[in-house]
Amino acid sequence: MSNKSFALSEDWVVVILGLTIIILALSGVIIPKPSFTWANVEDLSAKVLSLENLKSIGAQFALVYVTAIAGALLLGKNLKSLLIVFPIVMILTVFALILAGNESVKNYNLEAVIFSLAIGLIISNCFKLPQWFKDALSTELYVKIGLVLLGTTVIFGDILKAGMLGLVQALLVVVSVWYFAYWVCRKLKIDKEMSLMLSSAVSICGVSAAIATSGAIKGDSKKLSYVISLVLITAIPMMIFMPYIAEWLNLSQEVTGAWLGGSIDTTGAVVASGSLVGERALEISTIVKFSQNVLLGIAAFFISVYWSYSKSVDDETKKDKPTLKLIWERFPKFVIGFVFVSLLFSFVVTPEANAMVKDSLKSIQGLWFALAFTSIGLETNFKDLFKQDNKKPLYAFLIAQTFNIIVTLIIAMVLFNS
Repeated sequence: MSNKSFALSEDWVVVILGLTIIILALSGVIIPKPSFTWANVEDLSAKVLSLENLKSIGAQFALVYVTAIAGALLLGKNLKSLLIVFPIVMILTVFALILAGNESVKNYNLEAVIFSLAIGLIISNCFKLPQWFKDALSTELYVKIGLVLLGTTVIFGDILKAGMLGLVQALLVVVSVWYFAYWVCRKLKIDKEMSLMLSSAVSICGVSAAIATSGAIKGDSKKLSYVISLVLITAIPMMIFMPYIAEWLNLSQEVTGAWLGGSIDTTGAVVASGSLVGERALEISTIVKFSQNVLLGIAAFFISVYWSYSKSVDDETKKDKPTLKLIWERFPKFVIGFVFVSLLFSFVVTPEANAMVKDSLKSIQGLWFALAFTSIGLETNFKDLFKQDNKKPLYAFLIAQTFNIIVTLIIAMVLFNS
């Protein structure tokens, strides 16, 4: 069962779905925030597993399930597998939330997204999941809906302040890291197509940049899949360990957020790592990552220009001249949703209305992020890194990523160390 006659781009669907959830809340459809906090078995039974709390969890499930179905319909995707897979992802995610809610676990500052990711990774690397199951996972959709909802907690003045600094950082990082990564790739005699996709993935915004670059140059799908595997798998240790390195270096939340947002490749991993540090770090890391995302369309345009006139491409590819339209096509539209929601809650929504919906929307936002990381775990297999005989792209990626981490840290300390 699918709907192929009508489909929107994923980013616009995200904006529609995120705004619908917010409008429902502001209209009075407020789902109580479930509690996952417990200290012992008695607490677990009396609080988390109480009938009232289970009702709240069930209400959240109903909301996100219907939203996911609506998203699939708007995107023209197959519904049959989603109807089966999504409840499984939700059950695994709730289990992760319960584990993270234990007071002993909280003492180690381990967020639910870590458990979501770990559960998904254990399952995907110990069992062979069917392709139809993986195809039903919509990681990017869940992350982006959560990011639109994040706009309800970010004051617009913060966006302007951090956004200007973030844009400066993004320009410096993207240009320096992209050229370094491309130079390393060419030194290792990696072909131009793979070099362009890999350099964009490291320097701009991971999976989205790799896909945009592949689209701009009509890249090979197998090479694109390999680059995406590199991005997803290397993002996991960065997401987990960088917050602790930042704490060891005694970095402020602002500097840490800018460092995480500028160096971790996937938006979801940025959100998860920022959450481990604190709310301010989460805000800054998200805004900085958005600044890099905004450059995606411009980068895809210039890569198209280069590729169209490169001597290594065929005449048919050269006929597809890049236009300014390409910038708009590659521009991440969900950023518009985030900014609009921030404006709405900064200048339109009254403090009283905000107080009524704040806890509910923040809880739903966290649930979307947790669902996304369960999905990332389920679709990630470490064997993917070692499928190819040629390991040079892996070496180039790791060298470029190390350079990225160091350069971004230095720039973040200069710009955000107020």
